[in-house]
Amino acid sequence: MEFGPAPTSSTSTAQAWLDHHSRALGLFIDGKFVRPADRKSRSLVDSKGTNVCSIVCAEEDDISLCASSAVNGFKAWSSLTCYQRAKVLLRLVSVLGLHGKCVSELCELCEASCSPSTLSRMLQYYSSWAQLRDTLMTNWKPLGVVVVVVSDDCSLFSLFVKVLPALAMGNSVIIVPGWSTAPPALLLAQLFIGAGLPAGTLNVLTGSDASLGAKVAQNLSTSYVTYSGSKQDAVNLCKATAGMGVAVSVSACIGATCPFIIFESADIDSAVEEVIEAAFKKKKEIQWVLCVQESVLDSVVARLKLRMVGMKCAGLQSDADRVLVDAAVKEAQQQGATLIQACTAPPAGALYPPTVLCRTAPASPCVVTPSPGPLLPLMTFRSNTEAVTLGNHSPHGRAASIWTEDLTLALETAKSLSVGSVWVNSHSVCDPCLPVSGHKGSGSCTDGGQEGLYQFLRPSSSSSSLSRSSPLVMDYTKFGTGASPVIIPDDSDSASAPKSYLHFVGGKACKSVSGCSLGVQPPGGSGVLAYCPDGGRKDVRNAVEAAIKVQPGWMKKSPSARAQSLYSLAKGLEAKSRDIAASVTIQTGLSMDEAEKELELSITRLSDWAAYCDKIQGGTLPMPQSGSALSFPEALGVVGVILPDKNPLLSMVTLLGAAVAAGNAIIMVPSEKYPLPALAFIQVLLASDLPAGLVNIISGSRDQLTVALANHSVIKSIWYWGSAEGCQYLQYTCTSPLKTLSLSCQNDEEEEEGKEWTESHPLLLEQMWRNAVQWKSVWIPTA
Repeated sequence: MEFGPAPTSSTSTAQAWLDHHSRALGLFIDGKFVRPADRKSRSLVDSKGTNVCSIVCAEEDDISLCASSAVNGFKAWSSLTCYQRAKVLLRLVSVLGLHGKCVSELCELCEASCSPSTLSRMLQYYSSWAQLRDTLMTNWKPLGVVVVVVSDDCSLFSLFVKVLPALAMGNSVIIVPGWSTAPPALLLAQLFIGAGLPAGTLNVLTGSDASLGAKVAQNLSTSYVTYSGSKQDAVNLCKATAGMGVAVSVSACIGATCPFIIFESADIDSAVEEVIEAAFKKKKEIQWVLCVQESVLDSVVARLKLRMVGMKCAGLQSDADRVLVDAAVKEAQQQGATLIQACTAPPAGALYPPTVLCRTAPASPCVVTPSPGPLLPLMTFRSNTEAVTLGNHSPHGRAASIWTEDLTLALETAKSLSVGSVWVNSHSVCDPCLPVSGHKGSGSCTDGGQEGLYQFLRPSSSSSSLSRSSPLVMDYTKFGTGASPVIIPDDSDSASAPKSYLHFVGGKACKSVSGCSLGVQPPGGSGVLAYCPDGGRKDVRNAVEAAIKVQPGWMKKSPSARAQSLYSLAKGLEAKSRDIAASVTIQTGLSMDEAEKELELSITRLSDWAAYCDKIQGGTLPMPQSGSALSFPEALGVVGVILPDKNPLLSMVTLLGAAVAAGNAIIMVPSEKYPLPALAFIQVLLASDLPAGLVNIISGSRDQLTVALANHSVIKSIWYWGSAEGCQYLQYTCTSPLKTLSLSCQNDEEEEEGKEWTESHPLLLEQMWRNAVQWKSVWIPTA
């Protein structure tokens, strides 16, 4: 078939809007454009080098004014009823219909593609959640002022998939956009206010670089910061905000390497057509790696060569990018790869032809850390298991595309891949109803769906676990390196000598690798009550090795099987009730009645988690397209937990149950002040039917073990109760790879600390269960 000439693209409406603002866009604060005097500005140019407009760079005074406006906007917006907020968001759909052409053209001009129809779908979806918040999400309330930061090359969809749910839940929002998304974000903020959003509810601050997000986070009015974009900017933001007492979540969606897997049972023609579209024709946030089954490699290569005939060279951002592309191609060829190119590469300049690197080695730099440019590495596999191994080779875990007509094979592969989104016989399907979590290095939060709303809410009965403060002056290299207290021999006889406890690693009670012990003081604070092992980095390493061996098998067990093991653990705790209650009494100084009450609550809590195992398992999602969309909660992997001081037994079994019920393995560090109840619980674990290595308990210096957990690359999440220094250290350190953090700063002088552990409110279990899982969405299209 022959196609007629493509319609000429026009941006006249967007150009008129820019001309109306004299092509000099200011900040958007308190419902109006603001252009302060004596501010630096930066020019935005399109792909042809034409100047689009200039954008103001915000300074400290602008941040303060914006934060004050956002606080007032939050008061006005959160005071509205759910129906009133939903009505405003729904009105925006009509406004977008009137001005959709201007939005579309401006996105095209700035290369921040996001169609008005996509924005309308997002507004409709989140307006319904605004309506139903208090009905379906009872006892949750908004955080306050939310800061949404995106990097320069992030899409408008990635920006507003965070902005709209934050607004729908009743928060006010400060947007810190990248350069390509700044003009569309400013236009949309103007339209939002015009549709009835209270002034100050949505503000836009632009700056010279990504450091502006950290400066906004420093303001004490900020409640939460969420980021989308490149991994390096995410790391910089996390380090810059460490110790400020504000939670930061990250979606590292730029530059992720994602597998495009073609099985022999696939429709080869459709698969090749789509991989060309994905790899070479769309402006993409992710980099694709083509994985082809050996039996159909020749067929795929032949179709690739035919399909690439006549394709033109793609433009690179600079000559420096050309150098990187040439180096990546040369190294791939040296490792045995062959080239399929649409045309001959020009000798120099910022142009390069679409190129397939056939039979690339999995360890090749163009696979692990892809260079900019139109390069598509091609690797081969023989079996389904090998395909999953190749698919999981990437450190990013963002998404995957699977091509096969065998639905059973597609679902088995989708569940085995460690990625947040899986598209079957399709690619790059985005919809706000799809919950996507950051797997591996691709992030620490969930966006989309009902699950993505909880990052913008907190339980009504609790306050923030971190208090706003200025970062402490710390030498991160010396944190956790203090010497352990010395133990001086005494003259007591062996009959009255304090008892010595052991670790629990790999299913066995054992001494610490160092062989050293710490003295545990009684409630009065004098003398030695008992000795516990002084664990360190090698003990954590041994525990992680044991945990990663058993965790995949435990995760694949049926929910009912996991439930039975937890019920059995609760019975074991009941059988050892006298000894465990005695350890609580001796350690904490509580009366026997109070200790027995905590023990009874602990048994009940384990039974609650056993019952929880098979109650929440995801389901189907209401996509507007024809097909089936599924969501699955999955285990994080290995979780590190530094336990709180208060309610040492109850808090331990609560956190253990949350992690294990969701399919995780766990490494627990008992309270340094009250370790004996957790160490006595080892006797219960020894008699349980939990797989060896699933639960590990290592006692010792809290700071030293925190450092060991934070620096182990396998541990996906850390739940921490401890000092402000420890919280700041984790926020600064747990960036490579990114870890999901749940931090609580406990103060020894606070009497009410830990009161929540004894409450049986369902939100306690729900919140902990959400901390213990990550979400995967699977999209299966139909005709």
